[in-house]
Amino acid sequence: MRDERTTPGLEQLRAAIAAGADGGAGIGALLGMTAESLEVGRAVFGLEPSPRFGNPLGTVHGGVLSTLLDSAMSCAVHTSLPEGAGYTTLELKVNFVRAVPIQGGRLRCEGTTVHMGRRVATCEGRITDQDGRLVAHGTATCMVFAPPTGQ
Repeated sequence: MRDERTTPGLEQLRAAIAAGADGGAGIGALLGMTAESLEVGRAVFGLEPSPRFGNPLGTVHGGVLSTLLDSAMSCAVHTSLPEGAGYTTLELKVNFVRAVPIQGGRLRCEGTTVHMGRRVATCEGRITDQDGRLVAHGTATCMVFAPPTGQ
């Protein structure tokens, strides 16, 4: 059965992604990331490797993979936020498991929340290649900013 829960953070993220895709704004638009699935506590993004993402070895640069992980993981946190709350990544840890060829096919990154506190959230993510093989995984800690009061 599908979980139909929603939060203000999830609705805000859906609107921001739609606006960025339409307007060509944001890191997702810059790299060609697409939001494949968004739900409370979970975000799945896709990315097609490009020669623009290459390193001198002819594989996808680790910074691109790190950005994909950071985006999916922190957006999983975003989906869980109440109205007016914000967040920022405090710490990012990435493990690269295998090289990703420039022409290696579409990547899929799933980010999920592990813990949602009032001040700190933790999340984890996994990038898999078109054959479902793990290429990188990571964790992040996010600082959560409470909604402004007295407005």
